[in-house]
Amino acid sequence: MKQYSIVLALSMALISPLVVAQTNSAKIIEDFKPSTLNQPGKEFPQVNSQGYARFRIEAPTADSVRVSLGLGGKGGTKLEKSSDGVWTGTTAGPMDEGFHYYNLTIDGGKFNDPGALNFYGSVRWESGIEIPAHDQDFYALKNVPHGNVQQILFPSKSTNTSRRAFVYTPPGYDKDQAKRYPVLYLQHGWGEDETAWSNQGHANLIMDNLIADGKTKPFIIVMTYGMTNEIKWGGLKNFDITPFQTVLVDELIPYVDANFRTIAKQSHRAMGGLSMGGMETRTITLNKPDVFSRYALLSGGLYNPEDIKDKSKVKLIFLSCGSKEKPEGVKNAVTALKGAGFNAVSYVSEGTGHEFQTWRRSLKELAPLLFNE
Repeated sequence: MKQYSIVLALSMALISPLVVAQTNSAKIIEDFKPSTLNQPGKEFPQVNSQGYARFRIEAPTADSVRVSLGLGGKGGTKLEKSSDGVWTGTTAGPMDEGFHYYNLTIDGGKFNDPGALNFYGSVRWESGIEIPAHDQDFYALKNVPHGNVQQILFPSKSTNTSRRAFVYTPPGYDKDQAKRYPVLYLQHGWGEDETAWSNQGHANLIMDNLIADGKTKPFIIVMTYGMTNEIKWGGLKNFDITPFQTVLVDELIPYVDANFRTIAKQSHRAMGGLSMGGMETRTITLNKPDVFSRYALLSGGLYNPEDIKDKSKVKLIFLSCGSKEKPEGVKNAVTALKGAGFNAVSYVSEGTGHEFQTWRRSLKELAPLLFNE
């Protein structure tokens, strides 16, 4: 239960600090530009070079409009109504770099911003905004060879249906039919789904760029839905891993090994996940040591040396989080693992919390370590 408590505490950090109406606009640099995640042709929301976000909503008959940043937050940025019925407002302070979910509260009802693209999070489609990061080049769309992200539908007898996953195959996968690849099974967080790592996380672009720069060996990434038990926010401690473990280990992995050119061995198979996906990773890797040899928890709990019964089966343990989370716990856990003879690595994303910029950076650090022998 201790580990579940850690994950729950980290998950609570998903609720970003809420901001109120801007009171000192003199300090704001007026170089606002449309967010890169806007709907085609939409000018708002906008972001500036300092990380402030500005919103504009047309709701002439509304009495109150607020922008809530984070999971299900109340309050948020209060917008002001002009004589033409348009509501505008700017966050009280700069936001962390990277991707953020948000929604509108209009007269007490929750809505998405019609100016922004939608992303699945919080068990619903949420609006998304991107605050440009100083290091965004590593997940930028560049003129390099690109891999392919494809949807697969695999049979699941345990759930009596066909289930969906997305599979990233690296550049050149279709050219050399003799080459086989290791696999990373990569899990999303609570309230998200199998689209998150591609859409919000840019996992495919991160891999494309790392491979093009010669910084990582190519490997396959498989992303599937992990919320096999439908649980409400705050009920994560009651999550039963058994149904998802069955789907992953007994159904998805055999399907991937049969339909993709994998190296179908424990030594060439990894599992990782962010937040709740880290909790799933930790539990399944400990339950099934003969299935995975490389473990990665991204803001998703810790391993203790005594948790692992057979050290010889574990090739790598990677633990990460944002500097606004609990980095001391990650660092101390890795120190203890190293002292017990494990190949363990910690990474702390500077200036970020429980958010996708932390996990994008974590994947960038993780990928070169996974299958480097």
